[in-house]
Order: sequence, then structure tokens, then C-alpha cells
Amino acid sequence: MRIISGKHKGRRLIAPKKLPVRPTTDMAKEALFNIVGNLYDLEEVSVLDLFSGTGNIAYEFASRGTLQLTAVDQNVHCIRFIQQNSKALSLDIKTIKADVFKFLTQIRTSHDLIFADPPYDLSQADFQKIIDLVFEYNLLKEGGILVIEHSKHMVLSENQNFESSRTYGSSTFSFFEQASAITPN
Repeated sequence: MRIISGKHKGRRLIAPKKLPVRPTTDMAKEALFNIVGNLYDLEEVSVLDLFSGTGNIAYEFASRGTLQLTAVDQNVHCIRFIQQNSKALSLDIKTIKADVFKFLTQIRTSHDLIFADPPYDLSQADFQKIIDLVFEYNLLKEGGILVIEHSKHMVLSENQNFESSRTYGSSTFSFFEQASAITPN
């Protein structure tokens, strides 16, 4: 995997083979950052990276100047890998070893952007649970978005908070935002 932009542009990171991960492809990652880079000043946002795995997305945000960045994964080896690379590259990535579903019910902070890249073989109900927990616990700031990476075969567009989706190869990014309340005239 490589960092595609920012102060560490072109830097390659080799993940240990024992990590149970599927890193986001460079093509999909570049497309994602073109989208979020047009929505936000990445130096000003608070980002929560769920199911971080190798930290691929977190490194990209940090390389582009994001300072409020938290990476969450339940695998201790993934967390250690992120910590090692974060230290080696002088990136300020806060890491938390936790089950994401439990973590989402316990945090009390909100974020501008939440990115989730769960295993593609997660059930439809578990993908829905991620969305439900983010909105039930108000984990997005006003104007914030949730981005979920999933297989192109998974359909998440039925959710009331669904905004849009983009497919790149076998991966899809689905975007969700807080439904706005309708105010009477």
C-alpha cells in the first residue's frame, strides 16, 4: 500500500502478511479523497476511521494534514502496525483497540467524517447496525458524513440517511448524512 498524496506522497508501507485485512485500492482511495477533499478542508476536520485494518485511510488523512484522527480496530496486530507507522512517519493518529459496534455505543464525541471499512463478508444487518449506531448516538457533527466501503454487491441505499454511492472496481463507497428536519413555512 502507498500514501497517494500529502507530505508522505508516494511512501510505501508493507503490512505484515498475518494481518486479516483487505486494504482499499489506490484507485478507490484516490477517488474517495477527491470527493471528501472537495467537501472539507482536511486540515480542519475530525475523522473517525472504523475497522482501520492497516491504517491505509488514516495515513492518507494524516498525510494530508488531518490532526483530529482516531483509528479503531479490534485486532491488536493492526493497532500495533498503525502505531508503529504513525510514530515512524511522525503522524498524530490516535489508536483504539476495540470492537467497533461496542465502541460506537460508548464514545461521546462527534466527528465531521466517519469512515468505516468493515469486512465485506459482514451481514447486511451488521452493515445496517453501523449506520444505525452512528445516527442513533449522534456521532456526526452538523454537516458531517458517514462513508462506508463495501462490496459492490451490498446494497445500502434503503437507509433514510443514504445520500449517494460510487463504485470503483469491486468496491463501493456509500455516503450517509444526517437527514434534515422539515420545517414548516
